[in-house]
Amino acid sequence: MPNMFDMIRQAHALKEKMAEFQKSLEGQSFTGTAGEGAVSVTLNGKHEVQKVVIQPEVLKTIDAEKLQNFIQAAVNDAGQKVNEKLKAEVSKVTGGLGLPGLF
Repeated sequence: MPNMFDMIRQAHALKEKMAEFQKSLEGQSFTGTAGEGAVSVTLNGKHEVQKVVIQPEVLKTIDAEKLQNFIQAAVNDAGQKVNEKLKAEVSKVTGGLGLPGLF
């Protein structure tokens, strides 16, 4: 049976590792695209929009609704990339324990 103090120490170390990773993740950029590159959106690791790029030629060929759909899809794509990175790191740090509430 594991020692209670060892378990507490391990939990504290895990918390520190996750805090370090979260800080690192916040400084990273994740770009999602839609419409075959017509629109790209870059998020940071906190899911904050950092940049939106719309190719100028696209504005001549699509309506507002389609452009809105492209932007939405690009944001969702970038957000998914942030979540995949976070999920992979959580799995690595926890040794694949699959802790409840963490994905």
